[in-house]
Amino acid sequence: MADNVSALPFFYGNITREEAEVYLRQAGMNNGLYLLRQSRNYLGGFALSVSNSGRFYHYTIERQPNEMYAIAGGKSHRCPTDVIDYHSQEMDGLVCLLKKPCNRPKNMQPKVGPFEDLKERLIREYVKQTWKLQGPALEQAIISQRPQLEKLIATTAHEKMPWFHGTITRENSEPRLQNGSRTNGKFLIRQRDQNGSYALCLLHEGQVMHYRIDKDRTGKLSIPDGKKFDTLWQLVEHYSYKPDGLLRVLTEPCPRPDGETVLIGRPVPPWNHPILITKKTAAAGIRTIISKLPIPGTKNPRPPVGPNPYETVERKSSPVHEETSNRMFRSKEAMPMDTEVYESPYADPDELRSSTVDRNQLFLEDGELGSGNFGTVMKGIYKMRKTEKPVAVKILKNDDNNPSVREEMLREANVMQQLDNPYIVRMIGICEAENLMLVMELAELGPLNKFLQKNKNTSVKNITELVHQVSMGMKYLEEHNFVHRDLAARNVLLVTQHYAKISDFGLSKAVAEEQNYYKAKGHGKWPVKWYAPECINYFKFSSKSDVWSFGVLMWEAFSFGQKPYKGMKGNDVMQMLESGKRMEPPVNCPTEMYDLMTTCWTYKVEERPGFAVVEPRLREYYYDIAQ
Repeated sequence: MADNVSALPFFYGNITREEAEVYLRQAGMNNGLYLLRQSRNYLGGFALSVSNSGRFYHYTIERQPNEMYAIAGGKSHRCPTDVIDYHSQEMDGLVCLLKKPCNRPKNMQPKVGPFEDLKERLIREYVKQTWKLQGPALEQAIISQRPQLEKLIATTAHEKMPWFHGTITRENSEPRLQNGSRTNGKFLIRQRDQNGSYALCLLHEGQVMHYRIDKDRTGKLSIPDGKKFDTLWQLVEHYSYKPDGLLRVLTEPCPRPDGETVLIGRPVPPWNHPILITKKTAAAGIRTIISKLPIPGTKNPRPPVGPNPYETVERKSSPVHEETSNRMFRSKEAMPMDTEVYESPYADPDELRSSTVDRNQLFLEDGELGSGNFGTVMKGIYKMRKTEKPVAVKILKNDDNNPSVREEMLREANVMQQLDNPYIVRMIGICEAENLMLVMELAELGPLNKFLQKNKNTSVKNITELVHQVSMGMKYLEEHNFVHRDLAARNVLLVTQHYAKISDFGLSKAVAEEQNYYKAKGHGKWPVKWYAPECINYFKFSSKSDVWSFGVLMWEAFSFGQKPYKGMKGNDVMQMLESGKRMEPPVNCPTEMYDLMTTCWTYKVEERPGFAVVEPRLREYYYDIAQ
């Protein structure tokens, strides 16, 4: 249904967001002025660029598995033009209505991406090779199978690229980059395992940096917490014009050694074995694999074939965790989200992860990190077989005979042990010794609100980075049907100035998928100023009520740790919210961030966005100001 998009006068093809902004600026930047362009990270998708109030906004229109199109969190439509027609009548999450198209300059054609010409040739060669067709039968097969063929060709095109080196090891990749020219930004991509994991190896000041590329449940590829792509060549194209968190842009592809065969491990059905592709056949664009696509004119798949007699399969699996160099982690330019340092430092590969911690492996240090109704939090050292790590230890008071406090601590431990996300404090285990102890990873810089109170020179970019990380952790909870119920800046802990983690799961609840909310039995000792109206009025908690709390957390962050609704009591706050009023923006708070806060404070829960919508908006703004 998107075949006719290229004929639209406001479709610009494969241009970047920066180029889109130039065209919108030249056309006057009127409110609601818009153009359509090809998505550079979603296969078959588009991007909508809009100007409003002197700023630019960009929305991805993703092609869904059912061949429908939708903006994230929005309604599905049969084609991109229907998406535009709909949003010219309804804002539905956009910053404004689409009012006027920004048409291409006279005699300008939509820009063709580097893959488009290659794609047509590869499709023809593939159909000829696989189905042995010629003439009209060949054309009919291409027409009938085009969506599947395009996806197949696009997702395997990297195998033809000189920068793809197959399943070489980390150790083998480094001399390849350091031999010959040592241009900053020289790069290659290698395959780490057969589960869709790759590594981008980048030369920077003579050192090789390794960025892990993982595939998520939907098949999208990304560097940890970076932009998601459908294909490796889209990822390379993106980072070739924008560093987006890498130490630098990709500049020069590192070619494979002459005559080297490329071993490719492919996670596909058993009859599609790993195959060898030589440099010569790769250059010719010919892949000798059997597809699971049906034979044209039938519903039958191609028959299974035996193993390729020339294949070489490396049976030893790649290590799951690759350590990032200490030099990179210490680098001022490198942030944790760029690399593999988000993997748990407490998962010792030589030990089975246990829910309990041996007291003999735990050494407590003098001095408290904090205290509460339950007892104290102490700093400690957790000694494993090969290493030792600093930890935070929550200790139940010795004289506390209240079984409900113990039960609450164990409930918190149970919730935390089910969670595994880079932006959530990791639970290491329970230690039953002289006291009940919860052993957790340590975030040494402490709560976000206290850090910002002491560091008033923290930049807007840094604050945005941290709240975006919180939104990613909350998006994870939303996806796994967990409601936090106590989201606030005091419960966000900093590992470094650029790395935030959500903590304190004492009030958290898992909710059933079919119900999507938790109903409390009665009013408790609740942080009312962070709670949505439905929590106070009806005792109902959901991911949407966590979104409301997240809006308050954003306000705390951009006000450098001030208390929300200062000087007001809980009842006064509720009366204010019921009257339709909201907190004023913090001093010097970016308009886009205050707009997002007020969106989080939408009164009706059904009209309030989820984290699946909030997180991409924060991500896009962070990308905009990070350049």
